[in-house]
Amino acid sequence: MPSARILDHLEDTMTPEDIEALFTRESGDFVFARWGRPLSPVVFGVDDATLSVIKGALEAVCVLSNHKMAETDPELGSNLMMFFFKEWAELLDVPGLDRLVPDLGPLVEKLQAVEANQYRLFRFDEAGAIKACFVFLRMDQHLSAVPAQTLALSQIVQSFLLWSDTAFKEQSPLAVADGTTILRPDVAELLRAAYDPVLPPAAQDASHALRLFARLSKPQ
Repeated sequence: MPSARILDHLEDTMTPEDIEALFTRESGDFVFARWGRPLSPVVFGVDDATLSVIKGALEAVCVLSNHKMAETDPELGSNLMMFFFKEWAELLDVPGLDRLVPDLGPLVEKLQAVEANQYRLFRFDEAGAIKACFVFLRMDQHLSAVPAQTLALSQIVQSFLLWSDTAFKEQSPLAVADGTTILRPDVAELLRAAYDPVLPPAAQDASHALRLFARLSKPQ
C-alpha cells in the first residue's frame, strides 16, 4: 500500500479562477503541461527507508491521476530524477548531469547565491507535454526537519504538472488529517481532471482552466 494518503472526497471545490491562478506564472502567462509519457523515476542520495516512502508517494499519485510508470524511458532511460544532497556544489560531480541540465555550473552558482533548498527543472516534447523532470533538494536544516512522507508527497505532486511558480506560496498542496499527511482534496481532484485523456497535454490559453473545472467532481 502507498505510504501517502490521498483523500477521495472533495471538501472544497476550486473555482475556474482558482485553477487559472495555479497555472498563471508571475509573468502573467498561463502555461499548463502534464506528463506525456510514463514515468521512469530514479532517486539519488537517500536510504532504503526514504526510498520506500518516495515510491509510495509516486504510486499514490499515479493511481490518483491514472498515469503510468515504466522501468525505463526509451529516450532518456530515466525521466524523473530526484537528487538529495547537502550542498549544491555536489551536483557538479554527478557524472553526465551537465549533459542533461543545460548550464549546470551557472545554475549551481545562482542557487548557491540565493541559498535555495530546492529546484525543479522540466523538459518538454514537441507537443509541449512534460518529458523529463529533475528535482534537486538541498537538505538544509529546514528540509531536514520535514517528515519524509510530507517531503516526498509534496515534491511528487509538484512534479506531476507544470504548476505556476507562485502556485503554492500561500498554501501547501498538502494537509494533515488525523495526524497523517494527505494531499488536499481539491488538489487531488484537479490532478485527476488534468490527466483526463480527452484534454490536451499542454495549453497556453487560460480557457483551459474552464475545461479543467468542468471535469472536477462536485460534492454531493
